Amino acid sequence: MSMEGKPVAASAIIDQVIEVFPNDLNPHGTLFGGRVMQIVDSLAAIVAKRHCGRVCVTLGIDSVRFLNPARRGDILVCMASVNKTWCTSMEVGVKVIAEDFRSLEQKDILSAYFTFVAVDDDHKPVEIIPVLPETEEQIKRFNEAEKRRTFRLAQETSHH
Repeated sequence: MSMEGKPVAASAIIDQVIEVFPNDLNPHGTLFGGRVMQIVDSLAAIVAKRHCGRVCVTLGIDSVRFLNPARRGDILVCMASVNKTWCTSMEVGVKVIAEDFRSLEQKDILSAYFTFVAVDDDHKPVEIIPVLPETEEQIKRFNEAEKRRTFRLAQETSHH
């Protein structure tokens, strides 16, 4: 079955903005890593769902990097987009920047790659439409996603 593709921009979340509240903080006064993961898992799932018009389940999360702490009052600017699609799965890249609302200074706080599988009403994997990278940056992410997948599959087979 041949399927038309969909451009990256059609499902991407460019700048979902979230404020860091006191109940999001750990005893050190910085944002809980788990809270950030909850936010980005949810955003990545929305991007995946928007891309294929189906319920998508998280298969795995790769290369999670906590780069800097976010503090109370920081504004989190979150970006997520489909990097690459395969038959029934796709990689969604996520990046979070913390912005100090006083100085507007920005720092990267997290990047991660989520793999989702699209499923039907019986929770069986279904074929998804290809993603069409358009910009140089999107093409770069598309190619890097393939390398990550190849590496991940090689790791999985070597552990069995």
